[in-house]
Amino acid sequence: MSILNEKSIKFLANYLNNASPTGYEASGQKIWMNYIKPYVDDFITDIYGSAVGVINPKAKFKIVIEGHSDEISWYVNYITDDGLIYVIRNGGSDHIIAPSKVVNIHTKNGIVNGVFGWPAIHTRKNEKEETPKLNNIFIDVGVKNKKEVEKLGIHVGCVITYPDEFKILNKNKFVCRAIDNRIGGFIIAEVGRLLHKNKDKLPFGLYITNSVQEEVGLRGAEMITQTIKPDIAIITDVCHDTTTPMINKKEEGLTKIGDGPVISYAPAVQNILRDRIIDIAIKKKIPFQRLASSRFTGTDTDAFAYSNGGVPSALISLPLRYMHTTVEMVQKEDVENVIKLIYNTLLGLSPNDNFSYYN
Repeated sequence: MSILNEKSIKFLANYLNNASPTGYEASGQKIWMNYIKPYVDDFITDIYGSAVGVINPKAKFKIVIEGHSDEISWYVNYITDDGLIYVIRNGGSDHIIAPSKVVNIHTKNGIVNGVFGWPAIHTRKNEKEETPKLNNIFIDVGVKNKKEVEKLGIHVGCVITYPDEFKILNKNKFVCRAIDNRIGGFIIAEVGRLLHKNKDKLPFGLYITNSVQEEVGLRGAEMITQTIKPDIAIITDVCHDTTTPMINKKEEGLTKIGDGPVISYAPAVQNILRDRIIDIAIKKKIPFQRLASSRFTGTDTDAFAYSNGGVPSALISLPLRYMHTTVEMVQKEDVENVIKLIYNTLLGLSPNDNFSYYN
């Protein structure tokens, strides 16, 4: 039986379709906070925009479940005399996919549409054909000079996003830009909804945390963990489906959409907490996969784990295809199983748990 209802899917579509680039997450955070408001007792926000819904705010023992709210984007970097716009990254934006994409340029006057132009195939010489690079992709907003660009309200520093919106393929594949990792915010919100629906009483404070600025170095998590000072942190993010073409499984490992949540092994992942999560997955018959992440996970897990003198932290990931493109894809059943795994893990945790290696 599906745990996602019509209201959940409507929220997910609205949340994904809203632009929330790194450093400009506030509008998305408001959508998210409005959705989880009935399921929490209080909110915490910080000066850069991370948002936390709190259940049992007076409890001394604190557990965080976390995702991040920002999406990759571009900045206007240079405007030519002919009115063409060159860009720099805001996060890990992919220059290869840019040509022929429609864009939204965010200005104080509202959104201005443009396109990433590219020379027609007829004009390119095959033996010397240029590939898209950061220094040769450009945006055309349909004007003839720099003055007309500026008249539209566009200036250096304006942020640029893609308008691609939420779709469902074959009834169970969610497709959109920014699933990385707004889907994490959706997952933790749904955990809060389930706790409320089932009238579960937790013996600890639960901090449902939607951090900002992960795409530029885990910055939001670095800040909000100092505010919360959690005792345990469970992070959810996305990882690669490595079964699509041109991905080397010997380097990236084997993880696949449809095969369940991915539980990570890495120095930042606390072994006892991770094994507890695996035990719960087995007990509750929730399918899962394993991933080794070498020196660091590259997710907010690293920020939480090494904060406040050390916080037992674990990472539960959602396998995703085509990361950092406008057609990121995840499977509905995986989303539901990540929700189930986090939910059941919370029900199995207690302030009396000891995660020390030296009992």
